[in-house]
Amino acid sequence: MNIYGKKVMLRAMELSDCEMIREMFNDPQMEDLVVGWAFPLSKYAQQKWLEAHYNDRDSFRFVIETKEDGPVGIATLIDIDWKNRRAYHGIKLSSKEKRTKGIGTDAVMAIMRYAFDELGLNRLDGSWFDNNEPSKGLYKKCGWSEEGVRREYVYKKGAYRDLTVVGILASDYYKLIEENNYWEQ
Repeated sequence: MNIYGKKVMLRAMELSDCEMIREMFNDPQMEDLVVGWAFPLSKYAQQKWLEAHYNDRDSFRFVIETKEDGPVGIATLIDIDWKNRRAYHGIKLSSKEKRTKGIGTDAVMAIMRYAFDELGLNRLDGSWFDNNEPSKGLYKKCGWSEEGVRREYVYKKGAYRDLTVVGILASDYYKLIEENNYWEQ
């Protein structure tokens, strides 16, 4: 099943997506903005990773696709806790040019609708670094709330960095779409 927003389609990852994903993960500017382990990723390693995770039912990774540009990034729901009805969400767009067209907003709105309406989750968690202004703006626009700071939580480029913890509840999402009529526009 594909997941549709107003501008994007979220679909399962295919082997043909490995190059786009590898380029994103190897981009030093992107790596500086996101949490994770920084090391060069080979074509072989990317393909093996995809093969190892294709049937994981506790973590879903989707390719973000537009009609105009094809695959432009990834959106995730990972570490799903089925008992407590929560998951961790993240998004990466493949290039700066894609970050001002509403693609990220639509992808986050689509992933929230899927998480809350289809999977019955109650909460999504996320995080960002203070220098990641695009993520801050995106998630605040989509109704997410800052919930705290993990001080000196991530080590990157020779220094420990604080990590802002964010989240959204299903009730927050439903209030947001009622107020802005997002799906009716």
